[in-house]
Amino acid sequence: MLLSMPVDYLPIAMMFVVAIGFVLGTMVATHYLGPKRKSVKKLDTFECGIEVQGNARIPFSIKYFLVAILFVLFDVEVIFMYPWAVNFKSLGMYGFVEMLIFMSILLIGYFYIRKKGGFKWE
Repeated sequence: MLLSMPVDYLPIAMMFVVAIGFVLGTMVATHYLGPKRKSVKKLDTFECGIEVQGNARIPFSIKYFLVAILFVLFDVEVIFMYPWAVNFKSLGMYGFVEMLIFMSILLIGYFYIRKKGGFKWE
C-alpha cells in the first residue's frame, strides 16, 4: 500500500494559489483600470429592459424557497451516487446494500415531502 506524502499535494495547492491569485488579480485590475463614469441613469435599477415596479423587499412565497431547498437537497444527494457508481465492482455486495439503504432513506424523505404537499405549487 502506497502512502501519500504531503509533497504529493503540492500541485493541487499550487493550482488553488494560481486560481485565487487570478481571481483577485482580475478583480483588482478591473477596479483600477475600468472606467468610472457614474450617472443617475447608470446607477438606476435595471431589470431586463422593464421599468421598475414596486418595492424589491416584497416577500416571496415560502413555497418558492421550499422548492429551491428541496431541489438542492435531492441534487446534492445524487452527487454521492457518482463515486459509488465508479467503484461499484470493487465495493461488492456491501456497497450495493449500503446504496440500497441510502436510496431507501431518500425515498422515505421524498414520499414524506410529497405527502405534506411540498411539491404542490399554488
